[in-house]
Amino acid sequence: PKGFAVEDAGYLAPNENGSSVVVKVAEDSERLQLLEPFEPIQDKDLKEVKLLIKAYGKCTTDHISMAGPWLRFRGHLDNISNNCLIGAVNAFNKKTNFVKNQLTGEYDGVPDTQRAYKAKGIKSIVVGDHNYGEGSSREHAAMEPRHLGVAAVLVKSFARIHETNLKKQGMLGLTFANENDYDLIQEDDTFSFVDIENFAPDVPLTIEITHKDGSKDTIKANHTYNAAQIGWYREGSALNVIKITRPKKKQKTKN
Repeated sequence: PKGFAVEDAGYLAPNENGSSVVVKVAEDSERLQLLEPFEPIQDKDLKEVKLLIKAYGKCTTDHISMAGPWLRFRGHLDNISNNCLIGAVNAFNKKTNFVKNQLTGEYDGVPDTQRAYKAKGIKSIVVGDHNYGEGSSREHAAMEPRHLGVAAVLVKSFARIHETNLKKQGMLGLTFANENDYDLIQEDDTFSFVDIENFAPDVPLTIEITHKDGSKDTIKANHTYNAAQIGWYREGSALNVIKITRPKKKQKTKN
């Protein structure tokens, strides 16, 4: 008559004011890590951006952030970032997880190369083909490059959800205005976003590409950012915007 009775309902209501609640995670945990807000990408950092990888052919979210055994680290952004783009095919040697480190001239894994750039405070760019980021709407496929210091993804076309995920993480998700410009990209290229300070809706960005021999190409990159999404980029992420714009709860006063 009382139905299925349980002593533990499995739910604890949160405190009305959770500002004093501290979430403790062991510093040596391999599976959990507290997330830190992403710092906004500064215009000055978008000069001489290094090419991390020019992806060849299909590059799904599983190529960008593999699942399987890696999912045990999905609560630890730094550890799961060790799978970042390890499935993407390098257009210059048709190998996976084997890219040139422009600082040393040596070849290494994609995450290792990107961590070397990050250690030097150097931003990087990923170049891709058609329908980049197709597949599951895996948030880590945007969070991992962002965490490691990738500033922009420039492709022939995006899978829509992944493009939005890049925007939410405060990155530049761009498409070639001329798809043939993909063929201009060389292995030792650096990229300078010459008019990023004027980033605005419906206005293409200009990118100057400098090749190893000193020659240059200037291309246009399209984007679909609206004013609010440009705000996400300028603040570092959509979550950062939510944090600074959400109304503060009024504390109840006792009579």
